Amino acid sequence: MKKIKRILIANRGEIAIRIMRTAKTMGIKCVAVRTAVEPNAMYLSMADIIHDEDEDASEIPVFLDVEKLISIALETKCDAVHPGYGFLAENAYFADRCQVNGIIFIGPSHDAIYKMGNKTVARQIALRHKVPMAMGSPGSIADEEEALVHATRIGYPVIIKAASGGGGRGMRIVRHASEMEKMFTLASREAEKAFNDPSVFIEKYIENPKHIEFQILGDQHGNIIHLGERECSIQRKHQKLLEEAPSPALDTELRQKMGETAVEIARAVSYYSAGTVEFLLDSDKNFYFMEMNTRIQVEHPVTEMITGIDLIEQQILIAMGEKLKIRQEDVRLSGWAIECRINAEDVQAGFAPSPGRIEKISFPDEPGIRVDTGVRAGSSIVASYDSMIAKLIVTGKDRHEAIVNTKKALDKVWIKGTKTTLPFFRMLMRNHLFQEGTFTTAFIEKNLEKYYSHGEYEEMIAAWLATKLFVEENLEDKKTNISFDQGKEITPWLLRKRLTQF
Repeated sequence: MKKIKRILIANRGEIAIRIMRTAKTMGIKCVAVRTAVEPNAMYLSMADIIHDEDEDASEIPVFLDVEKLISIALETKCDAVHPGYGFLAENAYFADRCQVNGIIFIGPSHDAIYKMGNKTVARQIALRHKVPMAMGSPGSIADEEEALVHATRIGYPVIIKAASGGGGRGMRIVRHASEMEKMFTLASREAEKAFNDPSVFIEKYIENPKHIEFQILGDQHGNIIHLGERECSIQRKHQKLLEEAPSPALDTELRQKMGETAVEIARAVSYYSAGTVEFLLDSDKNFYFMEMNTRIQVEHPVTEMITGIDLIEQQILIAMGEKLKIRQEDVRLSGWAIECRINAEDVQAGFAPSPGRIEKISFPDEPGIRVDTGVRAGSSIVASYDSMIAKLIVTGKDRHEAIVNTKKALDKVWIKGTKTTLPFFRMLMRNHLFQEGTFTTAFIEKNLEKYYSHGEYEEMIAAWLATKLFVEENLEDKKTNISFDQGKEITPWLLRKRLTQF
């Protein structure tokens, strides 16, 4: 077993803080990289050692520069590198270069990263192991003519996906043959820009599915388990906004079947470390393998909250060569957890990024609430990086209580200085389709207009929420007959009526 005493955090923001928090409890020192873009970033305050990186705007950003990160790790005498998520977290070359230089890569082998990272290779592996999948091309497709041949065989609608992609980039839905040329070109160009690889493949597009993923843990001795599922169906532009664990769509039998399939996929590539196997679930409860993410996920906290297992700690122990001390029969799912990704985005502008300086920020500090954030008052959300401000994770003994608690927690979050996704989540918690758990990945496109008010009413919504919070927390007379949650949908008329009660 190799002992890790010092880790280079090859990342920034909340995930850098999350990794450092666990590493410190394990007695491991952490090295962070200071960039010119974020010279006073919050994550730097958690580091034991800070490496100053003078970045030239024309050069590769340090978190995407393999050789620079290797050089920093060697210079600061780090035993290991933790890539977090995003950037180089799923870069097989980075993992290989770490190994060549005697640095432990806290993640899976470069071989597993390559095989699961290339979606066409992953599909071929899944096919060999008879894993359920949507019909598709056996590999990458060369041009729109070949795409048309496969689409005719499969049947419309189909979806074009980046072979080296993820995160919703390089994806286009094609409903008619007349759209193929345009969509193929757009998907291929976006794939090349995002992943430096224009390769795409095609598969049957499943209408209105649920997005279900299973958390995997495996060690270097062949032991692999799953820690239950997460539901990630609340999405925009194929990117997740809210996750919960477990899923309201699964029963014990289906959970076991999907979990066993996820473990089988991981075993096919001798997987170790934390990873996630993602599925689509149709209305008839048929599930289809979509992809495997070979890293820690943004939404990993909801799994930690219902299992009590620290996934970062497990990653580090596995990287040191330790055997898993958790068996499948030891895994217990207790309660419910919901995670809201609070991003600096303008919901009314189609969730467009809204960079800016955080003037004020406040989160509730109560039992059952966890906040993972990389910003504080005075921090800037810069266009160079993602728009995440914080992850609000709330628990309850069951889904109903978790929703009620999340609703209350969201009303106590205060962020000033940039537009955020807070109004969206506040409305979502009060939406009957979400409360019933019957939503799909098409929820925002099909239902957003039904419960989100635009334009002049945004300030009214904010005023209503502030007034509601005031009534709940400050009025001595708790017998007030003002009701705030009678309706299943929030409308301007209802807001005006409630506000005039004062």
